[in-house]
Amino acid sequence: MEAYETEEQQVEAIKSWWKENGKAVVVGGVVGIGAILGWKYYQSTQIEAKETASISYEKTLTELQASGAEAAESTQAFITDHAKSEYAVLAALQLAKVQVDAGQLDAALEQLNWVASNSKDESLIATAQIRSARIQAEQTQFDAALATLANVKSTSWAARVAELKGDIALEQGDIATARTAYTEALQAGMNQAVQMKLDDLAE
Repeated sequence: MEAYETEEQQVEAIKSWWKENGKAVVVGGVVGIGAILGWKYYQSTQIEAKETASISYEKTLTELQASGAEAAESTQAFITDHAKSEYAVLAALQLAKVQVDAGQLDAALEQLNWVASNSKDESLIATAQIRSARIQAEQTQFDAALATLANVKSTSWAARVAELKGDIALEQGDIATARTAYTEALQAGMNQAVQMKLDDLAE
């Protein structure tokens, strides 16, 4: 601010500046405070929503463990209500598992396909895809199973993918391809169980 000769001039200058800029200062302050309060409210509601989803997930999981596939309807309701959270993804994986145990393979595939399409976690997506391929192989849908495995992008799952490819080839009677796939699985870090599979194919 400019230097003024008298105190009165300074006061008048301040009044003049406030008259010109005071409204903007007040509005800016209100907007700033509103933004802070709004952000705190948003954070609070997000935390509350996560806590609610967590509690509901635990209840859903308990019901699944107790009732198995009979809890499919209530579990599906939870998945629908929390579709954008990873809790829904985990619930869908658990529902698919109990549906497989109950022999409801098509229903399990639907859950696993939903997980692969909706999860943001690369590991969970790969898990769903590999489990889907296993089900498809069990249904003798070998081409579909191989196509599903081709969608697994995570390199950390390469060993499991190779092993399952070997299992599928073996089911189809293609010993040479099975041997190659099991060898790839071993090279990618699979355990002695794969070595035993490979040994069984020794010429």
